[in-house]
Parts: sequence; structure tokens; C-alpha cells
Amino acid sequence: MNRPRGTDGSLLASLPWTLAALLVSFAPHVPYIPIWISAAFAGCAAWRYIIERRRGVLPPAWIRGSLALACFLSVHFTYGSISGVGPGSALLAVMAALKLLETRKRRDQFVLLFLSIFLVMSSLLREQFLWSLPYMISSILVIMTAWLHMSASKTQSARQSVVTGSRLLLYAAPLAIAMWVFFPRISTPFWAMPIDTSRATTGLSDSMSPGDISELSLSNEVAFRVSFDGAIPAPRDRYWRGLVMTRFNGRTWKGRGASISGTARDQIEVVGQPITYDITLEPTQQQWVLALDMPVSWSMSGTFMGPEQQLARSTPIDQRISYTATSYSDYRVETRLSDTHRIWNTNLPIGSNPRTTELAQTMRSEAGSDRDFVDAVLQKLNEEEFYYTLEPPPLGSNPVDRFLFETRRGFCEHYASAFSVMMRSVGIPTRIVLGYHGGELNPMGGHLIVRQSDAHAWTEIWIEGLGWHRIDPTAAVAPERIEMSASDAALEGIGASWGFSAPSRLLHRITLTFDALDAKWNEWILGYGPENQNSFMQWLGMNEPSWRKMMLTLVGLVIGIIMIISLLLMMRYRPPEKDEAAVLYQRFVRKSGLKPCTGETARVFALRVQESGRISAPAVKTVTDAYLDARYGNGGDAAFDRLRQAVGAMQ
Repeated sequence: MNRPRGTDGSLLASLPWTLAALLVSFAPHVPYIPIWISAAFAGCAAWRYIIERRRGVLPPAWIRGSLALACFLSVHFTYGSISGVGPGSALLAVMAALKLLETRKRRDQFVLLFLSIFLVMSSLLREQFLWSLPYMISSILVIMTAWLHMSASKTQSARQSVVTGSRLLLYAAPLAIAMWVFFPRISTPFWAMPIDTSRATTGLSDSMSPGDISELSLSNEVAFRVSFDGAIPAPRDRYWRGLVMTRFNGRTWKGRGASISGTARDQIEVVGQPITYDITLEPTQQQWVLALDMPVSWSMSGTFMGPEQQLARSTPIDQRISYTATSYSDYRVETRLSDTHRIWNTNLPIGSNPRTTELAQTMRSEAGSDRDFVDAVLQKLNEEEFYYTLEPPPLGSNPVDRFLFETRRGFCEHYASAFSVMMRSVGIPTRIVLGYHGGELNPMGGHLIVRQSDAHAWTEIWIEGLGWHRIDPTAAVAPERIEMSASDAALEGIGASWGFSAPSRLLHRITLTFDALDAKWNEWILGYGPENQNSFMQWLGMNEPSWRKMMLTLVGLVIGIIMIISLLLMMRYRPPEKDEAAVLYQRFVRKSGLKPCTGETARVFALRVQESGRISAPAVKTVTDAYLDARYGNGGDAAFDRLRQAVGAMQ
């Protein structure tokens, strides 16, 4: 027997609610999925609504199957895989859209609402933004309203469904809060989110190839936020140390990878006052841990210092982390350099960038010392026509030669690479540090915002008696880049980035306000990990908060909350109390020895009592008349008194 494919319009009233629930759950995925999936979703929704409105015919199974197979293959072709948050979200969205084309009954609509809930939850796998909580609450409210509206009678309005759904969410809120606070946290996430690194934007990488990128776009994404215990260092001292690169093949600089050094911290000699601060670092999918130059201590477990005084972890940073660190801005590092390290940090590939090597050797022979040579190179960069730009021309082979003698245009990586090659050409040990420089103070939150646009490269040279000394060749070309971070320099263009012509400073202030709120969200909500949970449990008086104690506490709280909610529901929906007339009449019924039948009136029941002879007819009539007058008439207190006396007088 063939299954009917036509529709009768019975879902026309509830279908818009189902489509609204799907739309609100699909909305946060739109920026991350291909445009064809959004178009397919909109097309299926419009197609299904038109079919229902015109009492049309649903597409046959072979068309639906072909569409499903085509969408599956398209997702696989687009992402190169069907596993992961991106492909998984895309498949879930497109299958929810195709499910509309076989929706015939209310049961099918309930399945779609289940899919809507999964779409809402899957959006949290990418990131839990500040707006995630209000979005989740509002979207679940829309889904619950659609659910209740489909299940309710035709007389119930949409407003009543919204009120009922809101009440149910309020009942669930204490349970959700209790489980969020007391459920034992784990130190690692359930999933890891890969970062798309296919675009050339400012930020850290594990290698550096000046000349391969012809355009570098500024990214205003937050790299990390910093809160200082005391005074904030001056902009020129805000060097945030990341990866140190020592290997050069003539074009690309690379580091040695994350490794532990037992002597790296002992090689640091510090003077002056320590700087203590808290960092909230965004996920990077890399091992490097950022710290103010030069770090001496840190709180994050699993973090170690490498041979070049860079901090790293054994596993990539795939979730937002917070840690405390202490640094010194006045320091010396490795005042004695071994022959092995000297060779390692002066090595250059044979035959690469010969013009740069010749220039460096000529300038060194004219200088009286290594320090004079360093000053001469910086003076050359400052006085000659070198330009700092984010759109440098490509360099081709021997990129340092072409940069110094032809293009003379580049950003920090170009200048750090050229300076390092010149230093190594004359035997001065040199290495490149990748990190961030600067940061913008948010006066509303009191913290420093370091963005991806603040990514920076500088050099360290080894000088006899001084050790490794920081030299930033970019400062000789563009000192404003050092005195003012790149994110500060982009202030005037923020209005255009918002798409408005309003004053940039007003929009910038709005941006800082949202950043302050976002920082608190990260600190109090997303930063609620094992350490914060243990501290909160100890603040509540729970000594040694093991997972067993927290689970028992959680179970007890859940049971208590459920009992309170149940009591509130019982009080809300308890039957109305009987009035005094009904109570007195029940005494009369019990004395009669008979039970009223369903739908039997008081006067009919009185006739049966009189016929039974158990109570005298005058007494039955007196009680019945007084009851009807007190319950339904205008007898008032006098009728209640007559009823009370008549019932009391019966034997």
C-alpha cells in the first residue's frame, strides 16, 4: 500500500512555529557554513510552507534520497571530511532542512524540534561568546513555545504558550545553576577546536618567511587580556615573549620546538622590582605560552621554560586558559655563551643573500666594535628610505637581499630577518623572538587588551658581558609602532569597520564596554574550571573538595530543589478549598448513609433520603433548603447559621 504524499493543511497553523524554531537554531551557524547550505535551508523551508498552504504533494522518496546524497557529498567535498564541528554542524543543518520535505504529522514536527535543540547546542561547540547565554535562553524558549503550542488545544493562544514555556525555564534554572556550580570540573576539554590558519592575518605562527606574504591584514581578534597587580608597564616595555627562532635556511626562520631546559631559568639575572600579572589567553592550537619579557615564575601547571627562555606546554592550548606570572623588565640572560650555542646562533646557509653578507662585513670593518656596528645598522634603517607597510611586494629568491637593496618595504618580520642576517654575517649571535608588543588599556575593565594585530617580531643579540640583549629594528623604522600598538593605530578606522559613519571614538568606547563585559564573562563563567571550582568550594566551607563530596552535595541540592519545585507546583495547582456550606452538607450526606450519584442535584438526593426513611422529611427539607440558600442564594450569614443548626440537630 502506497503511503499518501499529499497534505491536507492540518499543519498550517503550527508549521510557522516549527520553521521559526529551526530558523533561530540555525542562525548562529550561518557565518561558519557555506552559503549553499543556507540557501538550501531557506529553499526547503519555503517549499514546505507552500506545499502545506496549497494542499500540495510532498516530493517522492527518490527525490528526497537524491537530495540527501547530493548534500552529503557536497559537505564532504566542501570540508574534505564529515567529522568535526564544521562538517557535523553543516550535516545537521542540511538534514534538518531536508526533514521538512517529509513532514506530514505532528510527530514529524516534534522530531524537527529535537533537531533544533541539537543545532542550538552544537553552536556552543565553536565558542561560548558573551551573547551565547541570552541566545540559548531565547532560542530554547522559542522551541518550547512551538512545542507547547502544537500540543495545546486550539483555544490556547501563543501568548499562553510563551508564558508556560517561560515558567518551565524558570523552574529549570535552579537545577541548571546547581549542576553548573557543583558538577566536578575536568582539566581538559571534551573536544578541541582547530583554528583556520589558511588566511594571512596578523598573529603567531611556528615559522616566519618574510617575502612569501604580499598582504598582511590586521585582525582585531583578542589574543589575550592582562590584569596587573600594580602599575602597568610603559608601552615600550610591553614585549610579550612567545616563540624564539634560531634556524634559518635563507628564506624561512624556525624554532627548535618546545623542549624543557633545566638551566634556562638559572641563566636569568634580574634587577629592580618584579611585575606580577594575570593573563587570560585565547586558544591558539600552539604550545607557546605568552609572558611579559622576561618571565621568572608562572602558575599554570604543565608549563616549562625552553632553552631560549620561551614558555611552552607539552600539549597545544586548545581552550581559553588563565594563569599568573611574574616578570622583570630589567634583566640579563646567559652572560656566558658556549661555543656550541655561538655556532648555532651565527649559522647562515652558504651562498644565501650574498649582497647582505657583503654589506654587513663592510660596515663591520668600518665600525670600531660590535656595538658600534649594531648602532650603524640601526642608523641605516632609520635614516635611509625604508618604510613600514602591511602590503610589501613579494621578494622571490634571496629575500633579504631584495628587501634591503630594492623594495625596502615591509613589516616587523622583514626588518627582524634582515637585521638578524646582517648580525650573523659578522659573527654576532642573533635570534628572532615572535610574540606581541603593546596592548590597549581598557579603562572600564582595568585590564590590557592585546590583539592579534599586536603580533610582533624582534631580535636578540648576544654581547660580551651583557648576554642576550633585545634589539627591535622596527623601532628604527617606525618608532610609532613601538610607542603605540597596532590596535591603537587602527582607532581612527574603527568606524568604517563597523559600517557606520559615527565618530570612531564613540564606537571605540562601545567596543571597550563590550570587551569589559566579555572579560568578566570569561573570568566568571568560562573560566570556572577546576581551580576556581575548588576555591569556591573552600569559600563555601567545604574542606578538601573531592569529586565525591561535590557529587553528594550536587545530588542533595538537586533533590532539595526538585522537592521545592514540586511543592510550589502542588500549591499552584491544588484544588480549591471547600466552602463551609459544602463541608456542612457533607456531614448531612454521611448521616444519611447514602452516596450522591454523579450529576445528582441536592433536591433529587433529598428525595432519595426521604424515601429511605433514615432521616425525617422535615429535617431533610430544612437542610436542603438552607444548603441551597447558603451555597447558591443570597442568604448570607443567616443561611449558614440555619444550615449549621439544622445539621447539628440531626441525630
